[in-house]
Amino acid sequence: MWKEFKAFAMRGNVVDMAVGIVIGAAFGKIVSSFVSDVLMPPIGLLLGGMDFSQLMVVLREAAGDTPMVAIKYGVFINTVMDFLIVAFAIFLVVKGMNRLKKKEESKPAPPPQPSREEMLLTEIRDILRQK
Repeated sequence: MWKEFKAFAMRGNVVDMAVGIVIGAAFGKIVSSFVSDVLMPPIGLLLGGMDFSQLMVVLREAAGDTPMVAIKYGVFINTVMDFLIVAFAIFLVVKGMNRLKKKEESKPAPPPQPSREEMLLTEIRDILRQK
């Protein structure tokens, strides 16, 4: 069982997928920071100085030890923006990869090398022509 697991875990696809997941998680954090710290403040300023992360509908105010209950739709807007940016970045990467793949497929295949038998017959033909 250990040998089978090792063979499975060391296949190229599994390792590539693991690397992709780690890079994707780091990329997601970068995009989240970009949206909440760079993109949304100017948009909020243009819309009258509103902070999207503070937009919410309060269902019940905090009372004593009971916390406030609210629908935080501003945070949801930030999350949607995160998703759209990540989706667009992935779209661009896939589009680029597909373009490279098409270029590779469109290259003409090199002509096949003649077999040893064909080469010998060609040599014999050439010798006969010379005589």
